[in-house]
Amino acid sequence: MSTRVVNTHEAKSRLSELIREAEAGVEVIVARNGHPVAKIVPWRPGRPARVAGAWAGRVGYRGDVVGSDAEIVDMFDESAEAGMP
Repeated sequence: MSTRVVNTHEAKSRLSELIREAEAGVEVIVARNGHPVAKIVPWRPGRPARVAGAWAGRVGYRGDVVGSDAEIVDMFDESAEAGMP
């Protein structure tokens, strides 16, 4: 990505061109008296707002999804009996 630094007077005179450059991927820095003060960047639309309950009624499950698994319990008991940390 290339960078272009312009002074405020030039930025006022050529704003449309600088915006097109920013859209094309050029980093455009506006400087006053040689010191950077602003950056022209392309607009990136935000993500849509999340809505609580948007998936209600769309997702189903079968069986117990939070209960313990007998195989896991057996493995835990075996490791506890073996004295493993």
